[in-house]
Amino acid sequence: MTDRFAAFRALHHGDRPLLLPNAWDHASAAALAARGHPAIGTTSLGVAAAAGLPDGEAATRAETLHLARRLRGLPALLTVDVEAGFSDEPAEVAALAAELAGLGVVGINIEDGRPDGSLAPPALTAAAVAAVKDTTPEIFVNARTDAWWLGVADPLGQALERARLYRAAGADGIFAPGVSDSDTIGVLVAGLDAPLNVLHRPGGPTVAELGRLGVARISTGSLLFRAALGAALATADALRAADPAPGAAYPEPPSYVEVQRLSAPPGAG
Repeated sequence: MTDRFAAFRALHHGDRPLLLPNAWDHASAAALAARGHPAIGTTSLGVAAAAGLPDGEAATRAETLHLARRLRGLPALLTVDVEAGFSDEPAEVAALAAELAGLGVVGINIEDGRPDGSLAPPALTAAAVAAVKDTTPEIFVNARTDAWWLGVADPLGQALERARLYRAAGADGIFAPGVSDSDTIGVLVAGLDAPLNVLHRPGGPTVAELGRLGVARISTGSLLFRAALGAALATADALRAADPAPGAAYPEPPSYVEVQRLSAPPGAG
C-alpha cells in the first residue's frame, strides 16, 4: 500500500471527521494547503463554472485532468470529483482514474445522478466502481448517491440500497450530499459498512455534531467557490455604491504578495 493512499484512508478513521475543503483552481487549492489542510478535494461546479462549462454534464473531463496536473506539487493529498466518470463505459472511467492516480491523486468521487435529474441504474455505477478498483486498487473511491440531491421517492431506502451495492463493488466510502438531519445521518452511519461523507450545509449540524453522529468526512462542495464569488460581487457592489468603508462589510482579502507566493514552484524561496 502506498504511503499517500494509506494516509488518506487513515484520515477517514481518526478521532474527528476529515474536513475536506473543495478547491476549483490552483490558487484556491494552494491557499487551502497553506492553511494546513492535509487533504483537499475539487468541486465540479467550481471547475466547470470557472471554465464556462455546465456542471454534471460530462463536459469537463479535460479541465479536471488539467487541474489535477496543476495541483500535483502541493503539500496536500488530493481527491478529485469526476462527476459520473465522464462516461457510461466502466473501462473508460477506470482509465481516467488510473491517469489521475498517475498524477498523484489519491481519491475520486463517482456520482449516480444524471443530467436529466434521474438516478443512473445502480448496477451501472457499481460497475464503474468495480472497474476503477480492479484497475487502480490504491485510489479511494467515494461513491456518491444523489438520492436526496435529486429528490427521489424514499431517498433513505434508495441511498442504503445503492450504498451497499457500491460498497460490495469496492467503494471505500459513501457520499450522501443533501442529507442534513441528524436522525437520518445516524441511520446511514449505522447501516453502512463504510465511512460516510456528508456535505456541510449552513444551518445544519456542526462539524462537532456530525463527528458525534459518526460521520467520517465532511465536504464543503461548491460552498467555498460560491462564497468567493459572493465576496467578489459584494466588493464590486460596495465600490459602485461609493461605500466609504467597504472593508467593514467583508473580510480583508489576501495581499497581492500572498497570492503571488501561492504560485511559486514547490521548494522556491
